Amino acid sequence: MAIKNIALKTKTDMPQQNKTARSGIELYLKRIFALMFGAVALTAVASYLTIWGGWFIYLINLHTGNFTALYYILLFGGLALSIWAQVRAFSFKPATGALLLALYSVLMGIVMTPLLVAVLTVNPASILFAFILAAVMFACMALFGYKTVKDLSFLGIFLMMGMIGLILVGLASFIWPGILGGTFGTIVCFIGVLVFALFTAYDMQNLKRAYAVTADDHQRNQLAVLGALHLYISFIAMFQYLLSLFNRN
Repeated sequence: MAIKNIALKTKTDMPQQNKTARSGIELYLKRIFALMFGAVALTAVASYLTIWGGWFIYLINLHTGNFTALYYILLFGGLALSIWAQVRAFSFKPATGALLLALYSVLMGIVMTPLLVAVLTVNPASILFAFILAAVMFACMALFGYKTVKDLSFLGIFLMMGMIGLILVGLASFIWPGILGGTFGTIVCFIGVLVFALFTAYDMQNLKRAYAVTADDHQRNQLAVLGALHLYISFIAMFQYLLSLFNRN
């Protein structure tokens, strides 16, 4: 009789438990996307202020077209910061992690200005078009990653290899600028969009699973900051590759 009563109580409590679980993960996802879109907004503001203030002239030599030492310091400093923040994500307080995310997003906004200035002189409408398309692709892939029952973990090694390849090609382009010209450059842009679109779905599924196995609220807050950083990187990368793709000429 006691077992029967427990079973009946469990069945009665299940809707409430499911409701609590849904509200918990909804709050978790809201926190992730609030941090991520806040970082995107900071990037936009940093880019605007850098262009409006004319400070981009310190990032590129207008006579030779070459990047300055400051540009490389900010670029590789931002890259190092993002790697360090991901490695140490669960050692920081959530507020500290959010601050590092904000700092990284500002650095990215400054580093993006040479590309944006070049585009503004020839095809300014493509910035809005690339942003909207990146946002739509991001939303679709994030929703797919959250809803799909297919295990996307097999993508991990391929996406990591693809990202490393894209980084190496980007580094090579600093030494041989012509490497990204013509058909090869177009292919690189397409691959970049594909890799980071798939990364969006892959990360969303991992964030959903991580929430399910993490009971501590402090760790969930740390995970939310880390997830926001991953999704921010994917969104910004898609935007940049789309913008480059629309301005190949």
